Amino acid sequence: CEARSCQCPREASRGSREQRTLSARALTDARNPQARARAASMDQRKHRRALTPLLLLLHALDFTSGQFFPGSCSFEEHYSKCGYSVALGTNGFAWEQVNTWERPTMDAAVPTGSFMMVNASGRASGQKAHLLLPTLKENDTHCIDFHYSLSSRDGRSPGSLNVYIKVDGGPQGNPIWNASAPVTEGWAKAELAISTFWPNSYQVIFEAVSVQGHPGFISVDEIHVLAHPCRKTPHFLRLQNVEVNVGQNATFQCIAGGKWSQEDKLWLQQWNGKDTSLMVTRSVNQRRFSAIVRVADTSQRGTSRYRCVIRSDGGSGVSNYAELSVKAPPTPIAPPELLAVGATYLWIKPNANSIIGDGPIILKEVEYRTTTGNWAETHIVDAPTYKLWHLDPDVEYEIKVLLTRPGEGGTGPPGPPLITRTKCADPVNGPQNVKVVDVRARQLRLEWDLFTYAVTRCHSFNLTVQYQYVFNQQEFAAEELIPTSSHYILRGLRPFVTVRLRLVLANPEGSKESEEIVKQTEEDVPGPVPMESIQTGPYEEKIFMQWKAPNETNGIITLYEV
Repeated sequence: CEARSCQCPREASRGSREQRTLSARALTDARNPQARARAASMDQRKHRRALTPLLLLLHALDFTSGQFFPGSCSFEEHYSKCGYSVALGTNGFAWEQVNTWERPTMDAAVPTGSFMMVNASGRASGQKAHLLLPTLKENDTHCIDFHYSLSSRDGRSPGSLNVYIKVDGGPQGNPIWNASAPVTEGWAKAELAISTFWPNSYQVIFEAVSVQGHPGFISVDEIHVLAHPCRKTPHFLRLQNVEVNVGQNATFQCIAGGKWSQEDKLWLQQWNGKDTSLMVTRSVNQRRFSAIVRVADTSQRGTSRYRCVIRSDGGSGVSNYAELSVKAPPTPIAPPELLAVGATYLWIKPNANSIIGDGPIILKEVEYRTTTGNWAETHIVDAPTYKLWHLDPDVEYEIKVLLTRPGEGGTGPPGPPLITRTKCADPVNGPQNVKVVDVRARQLRLEWDLFTYAVTRCHSFNLTVQYQYVFNQQEFAAEELIPTSSHYILRGLRPFVTVRLRLVLANPEGSKESEEIVKQTEEDVPGPVPMESIQTGPYEEKIFMQWKAPNETNGIITLYEV
């Protein structure tokens, strides 16, 4: 392989655990003087012939062990040469490298070989020891398998062995695999199907946890990083990011290659280690299955990371981390800007550039209503400005802007309101059915139909009466403000004059007049005859008198009395 610059299969670059055990035993016997004494009776030449291939095999194994992929370790040499490290636990509780061939042990519970081990005897419950693999960056489907052993003299479990997958230097979280009971019969094997790929990195951590009063040993050996899928553990396809709006349902779809078993356990694991159980699992076909997992809390805006984890009979599979983005629907910071006002329209600018929440904004709407009403209308805005038509004159309106981002529930609460009033409009018509219902010498009583908003088209208006008449060959004209709404007495007129009058309805935007009415006031008592106009002419038997008519005849004089 080296000569051809090709990459050897990972299994071909290392011997099996059984092969290395046999080789190590042969090497130990060869180096042990007692073994040499026992072999003295054998033919020396034959012994050399048998030993030479064995040493060549050991040499080949030592050579190929340097070709292991990063993360693999057989613990024939110090674990640090594999890039492994050990974190010291409480009261010296830690992993240690053991080689029973070089240093045999008298404890039958200790496994045989060269491996990493934790002695859990005499420990308080909950003490932890960590064995850390080097940080890995893989670019293709791969599998990590390892051997483990839980052993004790009395057959009780010495504690638990947990496996964590820490991604991109993040938190350790919860274990994705664990073994606690019962004790294993010799060495057992498990697989880790890790679907985290470059440019992301991950680190495998083995954790041993002690149980008080349960003496024994927790061991791991033969950790292999293999360039093929795991045989018994499902591999997850890429977990896709999910984006929802606040308060909406968020679900992840975990899709894995392999067959689903009812005994398999599948869950969703958050970046901080919190686990969420699955909702629905179904088979897609003979080679794949999927599970829908719902995230319970989407009440707060933010970003969190989740991954799918499955525990099967052969080991555990874990997907990549996918982001759950909980977005806040947008809300404008400022109220709409008023550009122009008319009697039946309001021209506004939505002011949707400055927002609270998240974009992008895919829809802008204007919601408006009267400040005294309980109805509301919403219009879609597709331009920088918008004109609200068909409004009522002289009415106060409350206008708000609604913004919508993608996704269900993407419409945010309305922004601050713009409160403004439309202008008044010209009255529809002047006063209707104006009548003079009482005529007297010096006053007229007027009545007309009551005004409504539909006629005035403004809440602020006034009503005046304009009138004119001729008295003593002089023309009089006047206007009076009418404070009442449906009747009025016009006073201060002259008796027996012809009065021309009309009512005028006016608001700030215009005015409308009623039809002209012509009425004559009644006659009244005439004024006195001017004394200076009285002239007399005495005769023998009579007195001749003459005078001028009164200045105010107040009607037609039909009789003078002397």
